[in-house]
Amino acid sequence: MYFVINHFIYFAIDDEPLAAELISTYISRFPDFELLQTFEDAVSGAEYMNRTEVDLLFLDINMPDISGIDLARALEKKLMIIFTTAYKQFAFEGFELQAIDYLLKPIDFERFTRAIHKAVDYHNYKNNLHLLYDDASIYVHSEYRMVKIVLKNIEYLESMEDYVKIHLKGLPPVLTLMPLKRILENYLQLNLSESTAVL
Repeated sequence: MYFVINHFIYFAIDDEPLAAELISTYISRFPDFELLQTFEDAVSGAEYMNRTEVDLLFLDINMPDISGIDLARALEKKLMIIFTTAYKQFAFEGFELQAIDYLLKPIDFERFTRAIHKAVDYHNYKNNLHLLYDDASIYVHSEYRMVKIVLKNIEYLESMEDYVKIHLKGLPPVLTLMPLKRILENYLQLNLSESTAVL
């Protein structure tokens, strides 16, 4: 498997080049995600994917050669899928296939981020990573990207009105737009449950 804690090999099939490019741009803000390939042709994408290890698939639903719903049903390998489409009426079928999420186009980054968080949480649960605490970490938004913070590297937190400056051992501090109370609440919840939280 390609899984390391929160390291994903992802793949996109979308017949709209601009949509595939937007997904690639958004995903580039997550340092632990790696793009394997994108395809505009669903059949070619499925053939490639069936012989390649992939963790997460972004799949358009309304495509000319085969619908994303039918493609998901036909895949030989079971993997995490996030459907992308401009049509709400396919949502029920998408969730029937146990999709991680269902994103409506045009996709905004905040909604995209929530879908990524779901994929990370589900992966951790399925792989028992919630049992590992040595590398417990959080993700915070900083300078238009997600930044991973390993908890044992935190020296102290500095509250600056609506911002928090996270001071780290041997690394530059990270400034995030978030109340200190929320970080502390998530930190406490993290110690009780999982090895990774997203703030």
